[in-house]
Amino acid sequence: MMRVRTLHLIVDAGDLASASAVETLERAAQIVRRGGLVALPTETVYGLGANALDKAAVERIFAAKQRPAWDPVIVHVADQAMLEGIVEEVPETAKRLMQTFWPGPLTLLLPRSAAVPDAVTAGRRLVGVRMPSHPVALELIRRAGVPIAAPSANRFAHISPTTAAHVLDDLDGRIDAVLDAGPTPRGVESTVLDPATKPMTIYRPGAITAEQIQEVAGAVERFKEQEVAAEALKEAMPSPGSGIRHYAPRAKLILIDAGEAEVGERIAEAMNKWRDEKAGVMLPDDAAAPLGIDGVRIFRWGRWNAPEELAQRLYAGLRALDAAGCTVILCPLPSAEGLGAAIRDRLEKAAK
Repeated sequence: MMRVRTLHLIVDAGDLASASAVETLERAAQIVRRGGLVALPTETVYGLGANALDKAAVERIFAAKQRPAWDPVIVHVADQAMLEGIVEEVPETAKRLMQTFWPGPLTLLLPRSAAVPDAVTAGRRLVGVRMPSHPVALELIRRAGVPIAAPSANRFAHISPTTAAHVLDDLDGRIDAVLDAGPTPRGVESTVLDPATKPMTIYRPGAITAEQIQEVAGAVERFKEQEVAAEALKEAMPSPGSGIRHYAPRAKLILIDAGEAEVGERIAEAMNKWRDEKAGVMLPDDAAAPLGIDGVRIFRWGRWNAPEELAQRLYAGLRALDAAGCTVILCPLPSAEGLGAAIRDRLEKAAK
């Protein structure tokens, strides 16, 4: 694709009423309205946004990311009227979830209206929709006046971006602008849920946990990706982010499933196999550096019993170890409870 000059637009999320913020946001909104691509911060990761109602603009997202057309993207809305313009109906269960978790990191699969191009949903009946809680994302959508389709702002299958610098590492020269509001607070993508199945189906665990959803709307179950052959899944991708290799560093990612007390020992054991590689370790803050791994690059990941810290720093850590030239990254797996389920999902997909 033809290279473009990517604008780096900085905005203070805490002062959106300032003249500079208004000017910056309006400039980004104009790019979206005319069919361009703007990377924007959300509370989860940076997304690559375009007018969701403009087929050609959505196709530019796929070209910039080198994303296959069979992988649908999520649409972001700013208000009820915008939602009503892209879906045919909202089931009562979905309404309860919206009242509790919107704005926020919960994507709901809903029957799409005729206004949504096939490119958004890969021709499927349901469209993934959410209302982001990041003030910059909401204000950009409001100013653009259109729903914004926005998968993560990175090359397809690469590590998701949680800073504007991450976006530029992958997409500089391929998109019109990045709207820089600093690091994203959550660090892992939204939960993707089909509220119409019984029980409800989580296609991608995320920042809203299964336990939180169950408290509000009843039973949920996880989509069992291993039951679907890889090639068949490509032809019938049920939702964004499911069933394929995603979030991956260039380095080989080695996962270590160990309890807190044995993390250091298990990492040291694994290092014996990779002693000839340039290795990096995603090491919890409260874990002692394993013995016998002198010279190994260590990224201090966050407290092991604080999954919100691990989530927020996950992608930054993988990118930092990649940038340091590591050829192998060793990473322990947190508990599968709560937010840990989303972290494990990302790591397991990245290691495929």
